[in-house]
Amino acid sequence: MSTLLRPDLAIVAGWIAPGSRVLDLGCGEGELLDYLRREKGVKGYGIEIEDARVVSALRRGLPVIQQDLDAGLRQFGDHSVDTVVLSLTLQAVHFPRDLLLEMLRVGREGIVSFPNMGHWQARWQLGVHGRMPVTDALPHTWYDTPNIHLCTLRDFENLCHENGVRVLQRVVLDDRRRSTWANRLMPNLFGEVALYRCASGA
Repeated sequence: MSTLLRPDLAIVAGWIAPGSRVLDLGCGEGELLDYLRREKGVKGYGIEIEDARVVSALRRGLPVIQQDLDAGLRQFGDHSVDTVVLSLTLQAVHFPRDLLLEMLRVGREGIVSFPNMGHWQARWQLGVHGRMPVTDALPHTWYDTPNIHLCTLRDFENLCHENGVRVLQRVVLDDRRRSTWANRLMPNLFGEVALYRCASGA
C-alpha cells in the first residue's frame, strides 16, 4: 500500500511526533491515521459520521467512533491525547468555536485546516460575479454544500486571539497545495487552504 499522503495531510503528519496519541476528528476513511500508525507508530482514534467512511476506516483496522462532532467530545478526558486533528472539517460543524476549545481540552495540541474564504478566486466570484464561490477547495454549489461556517485566515486568527488560543505554526497552500512566495507574502489573499497548529494559552 502506498504511503503517500496528499500535501496538506503530509504537513499535518509532519507536525505529529512519533509514538504519540492522536484523535482524528472527521477522519474520513482513515487515510491519515493509517499512515501515522504505520509510519510513526502513533496510537490513534478516529471520529466520523458517514457510514461508508466508517466502514472503510474499520476495514483498515482503525478504531473509529461513529458520531456527529457537534455532539462534543465529552467521552474524552482532559489532555487524554497529545494531538487532536480536524482536517477540512471546521467549516462544516455548527459550533466551530466550541469544537476548537474542546479539541484543546482533550489534546495538548490541535491541528486545524480549512478552506480560505478570503482567497482571491472566492473574492472575485462573489465581488465581481455576485455568486457564491466554487473553487478547488470549495467545490460545492451553495444549495448542496456541507459548509455552513466559512471563514478567512483573519477570521480564524481572531477567533484564536479572542479565546486564548496560541498559534504555534501556520502553513498556507495555494490551489495546487503548494506553499509559494505569493501565499507566504499575502496568505489571506493567495492561500486557498490554511493549516494551523495550536495550543491552549493557559
